[in-house]
Amino acid sequence: MSAIPQSTETMEVLEEKVWTDEAFMALSKDGHRYELVNGELVDMGNSGALHGYVCSLLLAALMGFVLPNKLGVILDSSTAFKMKNGNKRSPDISFFAKERLQGMTELPSGFLDGAPDLAVEVLSPSNTVEEIDGKIVEYFENGTRLVWVINPNQHYILVYRSAQEPDRLLKSVDSLEGEEVIPGFSFPVANLFQPLSF
Repeated sequence: MSAIPQSTETMEVLEEKVWTDEAFMALSKDGHRYELVNGELVDMGNSGALHGYVCSLLLAALMGFVLPNKLGVILDSSTAFKMKNGNKRSPDISFFAKERLQGMTELPSGFLDGAPDLAVEVLSPSNTVEEIDGKIVEYFENGTRLVWVINPNQHYILVYRSAQEPDRLLKSVDSLEGEEVIPGFSFPVANLFQPLSF
């Protein structure tokens, strides 16, 4: 099967070494999702059905708690955050606290500065340990207070409160807590990993 030729405009954008916010945002028009890491584009590719389902379940639970309690905003994986070093990172799910949005009447059409207060990564088969570790370090260096790394295949969640090492390993018998970042939020881990029942 031959590769689909890209337009000259797309090729020119991909060859740029200094990425403006506008050029980076324009990339979404090619149907791919990217992160910008150390000046290089990283194509995040497409995730499988299990990944998408786990993300959707948790996103719905967080949205159903955060919005009625006016705690901040929940954002999906299409949202990139601008790191201090110029990288643009996109967690699978993000929570940005209302305290960091003071003075805004609506979210910018561009990027928010800094990492979200809560960053959630749902592992895909293509993820490497180095890649996830690098993201976690960068998130905490840029303002994240809590990271959840979810392994949908092995049914566990690692909870990080710093980049050094996970604080907890949660299994299906446990509950995922928002702690001081999303006070009052609690979600049974088993609910993320239930077999289909229809």
